[in-house]
Amino acid sequence: MLDGLPEKQCCITGVGQSEVGRPSPLNPIELTIDAVTKALDDAGLTLADIDGITNYPPKTDLGGGISPVGVGEAMFALGIDAKWIGSSTHEGPGHMSAIFQAVMAIATGLCRHVLVFRTVAQAQARVQSRGSTLLASGHSRVAGNNAWTVPFHAVSPVNLWALYAQAYFDKYGAGPEQLGWVAVNGRRNAAHNPNAIYTKPLTIEDYLASRMISTPLRLYDCDTHIDGATALIISARDTAKDLRNPPIHIEAMGMALGGLGQGIHTGDFTTLPATRAGEMLWQRTDLKPRDVSCAQIYDGFSIHTWLWLEALQMVKPGEAAAFMDGGTRIALDGELPMNTGGGQLSGGRFHGYGHTFEACTQLWGRGGGRQVKDAKVSVVCNGGYGYGALLLRAD
Repeated sequence: MLDGLPEKQCCITGVGQSEVGRPSPLNPIELTIDAVTKALDDAGLTLADIDGITNYPPKTDLGGGISPVGVGEAMFALGIDAKWIGSSTHEGPGHMSAIFQAVMAIATGLCRHVLVFRTVAQAQARVQSRGSTLLASGHSRVAGNNAWTVPFHAVSPVNLWALYAQAYFDKYGAGPEQLGWVAVNGRRNAAHNPNAIYTKPLTIEDYLASRMISTPLRLYDCDTHIDGATALIISARDTAKDLRNPPIHIEAMGMALGGLGQGIHTGDFTTLPATRAGEMLWQRTDLKPRDVSCAQIYDGFSIHTWLWLEALQMVKPGEAAAFMDGGTRIALDGELPMNTGGGQLSGGRFHGYGHTFEACTQLWGRGGGRQVKDAKVSVVCNGGYGYGALLLRAD
């Protein structure tokens, strides 16, 4: 029965990532072309082989550089003659919605090879205007998720996620000394990633001494604006034998609707709707959490990793803080190596697509100094408003 699931018909055959800049000298289209060209070469495909294309999110000026390249622009710039075009949104299952769309397009026979890309140019936007943020886009009204928070003076996502961090501290007796290891671990892994934006060593003392942004979240709890692009090639499983790389199988996927405007909040700020994504993920595979070699956990803010680790059933509710305390269990040689490329806190904010890129890097054994020994299975998750998860497996 599981063999008939849509994701079982698909695999990742190539990945590419542009050089990361803060800011980059390349414009967003150039960054996109760079990443796509690398992904195609990685897979051993040409532009003529690509018959589907999608990205997350649609092109928008919301947030200044958050999504400066749309599917249409990418098609024309690259010369892709697609017969299927995806269209994802900011809402729903969030960042992975484009990947889920690609899976469904392939599983239903619409496409054979789908290009999925994510481009950001937020560092360039910040250079042009320090007011280039989600809440300073020039619109007279605040829309989307922000409409549910700004009237209560939560003018940045950090204000919202600080509530989750404080609630977790209060409920489980955790503290900043434990949360800081998320940032410290990401930074020591980023030291082995030549494309990471921050590689200077970071100690737990440095973390605790950093300035408070929104109590109890500090500077190093927050990810960082960058310019860059990531591209993935998702292919029909039966094409993999003819391509350059051994396939990375999409073993399972899980999703949950998110967004503050969708559904009624239960009042518990120590869990996320991502719990449903975790439940769905493990219902679609015979593998178990103990089979995971490494975890690429969304870290828009450090507290996301605690909540996601529990939502994915890697640890029990309330155990994430103790599991990460000291940084040994999540180290490269630990029980569950986490965010092996530095994550978004040190690698840069690709809005989750860097995590999928890193998972493939590990499963193909390309990690160099950050390579996890015998990595065969990686769990990946994206999103703080909408929630998506993948279980990826190498042969």
